[in-house]
Amino acid sequence: MKNPGAAENQRLVALLEDALGRENRLWKVPVFKNSCIQGTDITPFQLQDVILWLGEMCRLFNFCQETFALGGCVLNRLLATVKAPPKYLKCIAFTSLILSAKINEEDEVIGSVKGLVVQSGCNFSTAEILRMERIILDKLNWDLYIATPIDFIHIFHALLISGHPHLSSVGAHSQKRPCLQVALWTRQVQHCMACHQLSQFKGSTLALAIITLELERLTPDWFSVFTDLLKKAQIQSTEFIHCKEMVDEYLTSLEFSLPANAVYIFDSTKMTKLQNEVSWEPAGRPGLGQTRRGKGSQGEGDTDKFYDGFRCLYNEGLALEVDGDSDTKILHEAHQKNVSPCPPLHPAVS
Repeated sequence: MKNPGAAENQRLVALLEDALGRENRLWKVPVFKNSCIQGTDITPFQLQDVILWLGEMCRLFNFCQETFALGGCVLNRLLATVKAPPKYLKCIAFTSLILSAKINEEDEVIGSVKGLVVQSGCNFSTAEILRMERIILDKLNWDLYIATPIDFIHIFHALLISGHPHLSSVGAHSQKRPCLQVALWTRQVQHCMACHQLSQFKGSTLALAIITLELERLTPDWFSVFTDLLKKAQIQSTEFIHCKEMVDEYLTSLEFSLPANAVYIFDSTKMTKLQNEVSWEPAGRPGLGQTRRGKGSQGEGDTDKFYDGFRCLYNEGLALEVDGDSDTKILHEAHQKNVSPCPPLHPAVS
């Protein structure tokens, strides 16, 4: 992409301001209390499953990624507005996706509601979908189009190329994968939207956190580039730091390095055999919201909270520490040689 110049950069800033205005006006997410959405019996795992299921439906219907993101935002806004029983959750999610498709997709892509229901394998009737459509529209005042995290991914990417065109080629030869991958960022956003902790952050904050993690890997001058975007996005630094740390830990727990078409099948017999052969308890990965620290970071927790320490906040690797005698360490090393990051798997049989 060529540098669009100052005029184009101003247009992108205006586009960002408009998106931020819509987000500030419409953004709303359900509040979790006692392991459920407040006032309902819907658990975080049920919400995560239904959002991941929406992604499957998007791929089945050949909808664009923006439709998925808008569907997830509409679902969250409704769940934050009304007290919905869990039995209606899937119908609400499916209808939110259809309404989003009517905004983003061409008519020939959408087809009929009846056809989509049949294709999805759900047992909803067309009348149920139409009634749910009216409920969603009424509760959200017929104002569905909020700027989604994927919208902000595209806007921030355009601003990067516009204001810092050299980033499009930095690391292209030295890195194993190309830089500034919008497709990768989009896929990461989809996973983050299914995490109820990360869904508590606005889409602009989530998108900028994902992009900043890539900038850290890409260029030593990432901080000046990041601060420019942070200023334009009008995001509080403390909120951003918290979001970025949680996103980093969450994405680290996912295997994005695997090929997109890799297929594996879990083999429980091998897992049982492995458990019988080796019995030990490795140090666990810290959960979301916990602080990751290296060996020498005790007593420095307060310093991490300061903005001027932002440059070195996340340079520490997540090391697996094994304490104990030499026999324990030998057992750990032997175990690591035989264990992959995922459970025992074997290729799918066609």
